[in-house]
Amino acid sequence: MQFSNSLIKWYLQNKRDLPWRNTTNPYIIWLSEIMLQQTRVAQGLPYFNAFTEAFPTVFDLANAEEEQVLKLWQGLGYYSRARNLHATAKFIATELNGDFPENYENLLKLKGVGEYTAAAIASFSYNEPVAVVDGNVFRVLSRYFNIDSDISEGKTKKEFQNIAQEVLPTDKPALFNQAIMEFGAMQCVPKNPNCNSCILNSSCAALQHKKVLELPVKTKKTKVTNRYLNYLILKDIDSNYIVQKREGKGIWENLYEFPMIETEDLVSEHDFMNQLAFVDFFNKKPNEIFILNQKIILHKLSHQNLHIRFFQLNFNEKLPDSKTFAEIEKLPFPIVIHNFMNSNCFNSL
Repeated sequence: MQFSNSLIKWYLQNKRDLPWRNTTNPYIIWLSEIMLQQTRVAQGLPYFNAFTEAFPTVFDLANAEEEQVLKLWQGLGYYSRARNLHATAKFIATELNGDFPENYENLLKLKGVGEYTAAAIASFSYNEPVAVVDGNVFRVLSRYFNIDSDISEGKTKKEFQNIAQEVLPTDKPALFNQAIMEFGAMQCVPKNPNCNSCILNSSCAALQHKKVLELPVKTKKTKVTNRYLNYLILKDIDSNYIVQKREGKGIWENLYEFPMIETEDLVSEHDFMNQLAFVDFFNKKPNEIFILNQKIILHKLSHQNLHIRFFQLNFNEKLPDSKTFAEIEKLPFPIVIHNFMNSNCFNSL
């Protein structure tokens, strides 16, 4: 088919030289695909390099402590990916003797591996003719074939999967899957694609109907909630700090943070510090309280906007289980807290 051949030709001339493209090792490919979910290549590449250096095999990853895995993942976001990655590595190392499943159906059984990731591993590692469908593929197919089905609806995924399977050359599935994803990432981009230089411009239905920027159609919007997090930097007489691990489900599971009080709304700085003055911390009261960031930090997650403030509470005595800055620096923190810990506001204390 001309569409498939054109994409492959474009890919061979324009592809980026990325480390996971130079191997069929399923561990390396799995690692890269998990990391690149919801993540741009430029952001994910340094993390990929750090992980493969620290954990060159699935056994190395399986034997690592979770805190080490989360620390290396720090800043990449969507931390459930890291926890699932670690759990799956343990399963493959102990239950499968380090051997990845060799087909799409069995790859789907791995924790954290969905249809797209299973298709990617199956085609790239084992050349199984199964099409990948990610955001880039949705965009390329919807524009080229002028498909206005709503991609936020579950039934549409099946529609696109069938189309992708139809145009997939069964004799070179890995090459085509790489090609269509790279084409969506570099040429058929979401905003202001350069259609004049596109190899498909003479046959692209969306271009002919002047609908390029309207496709793909996605009407369902994510509901975003606002949360107000007030972090307490408890500093004792030895300049040590209190940190705690986030337990249970929710954002940042198993990462560390300073003690935190969440409020339903934004409480005034004055009122909040007055409330803190009456709180006993480890049966001790702070001798000094002040705010560290005059400007509230807005940290955006996929479903939440976090409005973050940091308050300093100094104590003239030792606090139990406090840690030095050198100790807490080695722990995995949400990137917004990590960045604050390395900012002038924190370091000037």
